[in-house]
Amino acid sequence: MSKTLVLGGIRSGKSALAEQCAAAQSAVIYVATAGAGDGEMQARIDQHRARRPAAWGLVEEPLALGQVLAQHASAAPCLLIDCMSLWVSNLLHAGEQAFAEQRAAWLQAVADYPGALVIVSNEVGLGLVAMDPLSRRFCDELGWLNQALAERCDRVLMSVAGLPWVLKGAPL
Repeated sequence: MSKTLVLGGIRSGKSALAEQCAAAQSAVIYVATAGAGDGEMQARIDQHRARRPAAWGLVEEPLALGQVLAQHASAAPCLLIDCMSLWVSNLLHAGEQAFAEQRAAWLQAVADYPGALVIVSNEVGLGLVAMDPLSRRFCDELGWLNQALAERCDRVLMSVAGLPWVLKGAPL
């Protein structure tokens, strides 16, 4: 089964592109890493929910993504994971041990998962170097994670202004 990484900036259309990739699969489970910490974030979550087909399943998991993949491996539905930037942020706030353990478990689970995966992440490598240490660490960690995921995925797409740009693998 194929593994696709969809990269893009904020409001680039990456989630819609990922949903388009997953829609070709017979069974899809949407794995959300975000929590609604405020009204604006809740509105974003609601917008994503409204756009998804009703038949898709939903798992909300802010930290243990490797465990989610392991739990679904026997049935191997397509898992659409949205998104890595929120997940890295969650992990950074969970502490160094949780960060290291969950990151390693996630990358191993991606390599081992027998079904299709569609993974959404922000591309942070096109901006300025952040001014504060936490923001720099976030950008570094997300950039390194994106590189590791791109290595494990068959296809890597970049969404620019809602248009797919194929970086690796087969076109849409």
